[in-house]
Amino acid sequence: MSILLAVVVLLATLVGLSLGLLGGGGSILTVPLLTYVAGMDAKEAIAASLFVVGTTSVVSTIAHARRGNVQWRTGLIFGVASMVGAFLGGLLGGFIPSTILMVAFALMMLATATAMLRGRKKKADTGEKKALPLGKILAEGLGVGLVTGLVGAGGGFLVVPALALLGGLPMPIAVGTSLLVISMKSFAGLAGYMTSVSLDWPLVLAVTAAALVGALIGARLTSVVPEQ
Repeated sequence: MSILLAVVVLLATLVGLSLGLLGGGGSILTVPLLTYVAGMDAKEAIAASLFVVGTTSVVSTIAHARRGNVQWRTGLIFGVASMVGAFLGGLLGGFIPSTILMVAFALMMLATATAMLRGRKKKADTGEKKALPLGKILAEGLGVGLVTGLVGAGGGFLVVPALALLGGLPMPIAVGTSLLVISMKSFAGLAGYMTSVSLDWPLVLAVTAAALVGALIGARLTSVVPEQ
């Protein structure tokens, strides 16, 4: 059991590194980790993932803010809209069978790959910087939040390309702002799930602590790793 816990903690550190460096990838990795390695039920894993990613994102946001990499207005508007969607998704997720949730999660992983590949291709063609309209921020925030609460996917893979490609933000600022959004809607989704799910808090807190270490390292690396 202690060996299994050590493996879970080690992998959680790598999840945090991904989240701190890229502004995404936290939930998409945490849910499979908690389900298939730690042995949690799908609904418990999704709820726990929301806590781990939410807490890690808060710390990462602070680290990025100190470097001036957070655009607060856009992030807060996007985040509030996402919180509404995430809470509704969390409530709905409590009534959906675990198998269906995991199938939905797998589909989100495929969408992640597609979005990132298309995003990189478009980035090369995008020279003009645009300001994100308020309506677009609210609509996308609500939609991404609903996905977050329902299947535990943090939505960083949607938020980062939106901010970098559509909003014209430099990658480090898009990452920092994405982490602010993720932290807000993760806790909203968790609140929805906690109406129907109970968690193994010692395990969840151990995973969270490991992810925090990785996230702090990742946040430092954003100023070293080239944007492209």
